[in-house]
Amino acid sequence: MSEPGLRLLRDRVRAFPDFPEPGVLFRDISPLLKDPVAFRTLIDLLEDHVKASFPKIDFIVGLDSRGFLIGPPLAQRLGIGFVPVRKKGKLPGATQSISYSLEYGKAELEIQSDAVEPGQKVVIVDDLLATGGTMCAACELLKRLKAEILECLVVIELKSLKGSEKLNSIPFHSLLQYD
Repeated sequence: MSEPGLRLLRDRVRAFPDFPEPGVLFRDISPLLKDPVAFRTLIDLLEDHVKASFPKIDFIVGLDSRGFLIGPPLAQRLGIGFVPVRKKGKLPGATQSISYSLEYGKAELEIQSDAVEPGQKVVIVDDLLATGGTMCAACELLKRLKAEILECLVVIELKSLKGSEKLNSIPFHSLLQYD
């Protein structure tokens, strides 16, 4: 992993205390997305990691909504397709859905029932892993479709919230870690 590249990414992540509620330190990737060099570096680092780790992948799966900013360019670089996991009510056709707990309440995710075939290999991407609720829910949806989850991949991991522990045996990788 490129230390200068990781340093550039870290320099482009802002911290907002007490957002969205008191006691929460929000990590904002907006400056990273605004900076074309930093964003290209992000996709380069993700691409290098995925190529080095997995010889065959069928799809990148992105989580609503910031996983949609990272997933498509990564999938394009890898020459594979992108599959969205959306908030409930946003996908047409037959879907699988799951309810789960968030840091601040409850939510529901969906995936189209024909998004992946049994045995297809996927890497799930998102911007951040906090408590792990959204990522675990996405993993459950993909397991229902009998996909093979190779890894959960995020830009930022909030280590003190121990979200990666909830993923159990599913491999996990983060580029940046914060306490």
